[in-house]
Amino acid sequence: MCPKSNAVYNAFNRCMADIRQDPDYEVPVHLRNAPTKLLKSMGHGESYRYAHDEPEAFAAGESYLPEAIHQRRYYQPVNRGLEIKLAEKRERLNQRNAESTRKRYS
Repeated sequence: MCPKSNAVYNAFNRCMADIRQDPDYEVPVHLRNAPTKLLKSMGHGESYRYAHDEPEAFAAGESYLPEAIHQRRYYQPVNRGLEIKLAEKRERLNQRNAESTRKRYS
């Protein structure tokens, strides 16, 4: 039998609760599309890091959330089944983020 987990369900519910109670945050400027010269001049898309071009396809130190909430983590893997490996990988990536000299936010 497969180990069962509701970690994704719990993460989804925590995220939805934040969406309901928090203000609407702006999309970070580095993630905004810049199809015009005006938007490019406003910095849209500037300093965007394409993860596929980074070592191991991971942009260490990058953040895709607004600065005010960039530390939030919703998914908490449980200690069984495949989620053990997911937790191990997450720890490795967290370590790479911590050691990165290219952090998006301080």
